[in-house]
Amino acid sequence: MSDVVIMGAAETEEIGKLPHVSTLELQVQSGRRALADAGLGLDQVDGIASVSAGGPGPVAVSHALGITPTYVDGTSVGGSSFLFHVRHAVAAIRAGHAQVVLITHGESGRSRVGAAPWARPKDSALAQFEMPYGVLGPPTTFTIPALRFMRETGTTLEQLGQVPVAQRRWSSRNTRAMFREEITVDDVLDARVVAWPFTLLMCCLVTDGGGALVVTSREFAQAHGTDKPLVEVSGTGEAATTPLVSQMEDMSRCTQFELSSRAAFKEAGLGPADIEHLMIYDAFAHVPLFGLEDMGFVGRGEAGAFVADGHTSPGGSLPMNTNGGGLSYTHTGMYGMFAIQESVRQLRGEADAQVDDVETSLVLGNGGMFMSAATLVLTRG
Repeated sequence: MSDVVIMGAAETEEIGKLPHVSTLELQVQSGRRALADAGLGLDQVDGIASVSAGGPGPVAVSHALGITPTYVDGTSVGGSSFLFHVRHAVAAIRAGHAQVVLITHGESGRSRVGAAPWARPKDSALAQFEMPYGVLGPPTTFTIPALRFMRETGTTLEQLGQVPVAQRRWSSRNTRAMFREEITVDDVLDARVVAWPFTLLMCCLVTDGGGALVVTSREFAQAHGTDKPLVEVSGTGEAATTPLVSQMEDMSRCTQFELSSRAAFKEAGLGPADIEHLMIYDAFAHVPLFGLEDMGFVGRGEAGAFVADGHTSPGGSLPMNTNGGGLSYTHTGMYGMFAIQESVRQLRGEADAQVDDVETSLVLGNGGMFMSAATLVLTRG
């Protein structure tokens, strides 16, 4: 039994296309909703963690909320940042540095309201060593490891196309999902090519939205009471390698997926066979395949067939990305918060596409183009 729990969790009122809401407003709204979910007030929060690509950080968010934190975390390592925040909050609570940590996310990824313009400093490693060769942004950068993975493992284009098909089966059951119509592999392969081998339906959405978590000790949560089931943070892990795809040690594997998950499994005292529900960051269709293999859920070269055979779909042996994922649910640019939110919903029994009797859920977050990763093993309290 873990001594640290997620007491509150909520997303913004709306997700999708929100040109009337700024990045800061999304942060504030998600934070207030998560605290209301936990039954706590702003005056009970002494820790804040937040990051938004080109937007307000933890100081701006805490000021807007009216919180004076004595523990602050602004770790920014891409879309996996919020999983890092949970891990750091657990450590801070255990060390006595904080009692209640509010982790917020809000991003106007589509409408760009209150978001800074995209820019790459000319002295950055990316600008010096990759951009001169025409590699710019996720659609062109992520193609390189995807193609290498397919070559090394024998994964076919059709199997890659099965990932968005499986996740659309889940999003079709989710009333908040941006895309709900079921699709076929032919639909995926016949869609507009963005950057080979990715077609449009293999690429994540671009949306607006946010979410927040309230992390605290089991002792505090039980003392204050809550109508919501507690979700235990049973295991955590984190790792980072390089911001450059060209410098990956092996482009057909993600070292930090393996390292962060190994640490999380060890801390939780569990293994892949114990996990009943899985959320793998899916900015593009190949990332869940990397995750399944690198974390040990399937053997080398088996992930494509595993998804194609329906194991991750409704009724399958390992339900994965049950909100529809970044491919069909939402993707503001930093998706990790939404993956955690769905795991919490599943463990509480509150999800639209609810899986029966979920007691263990794993969340794997990716940052950048295989730059960073963090893993959370969450269990029903």
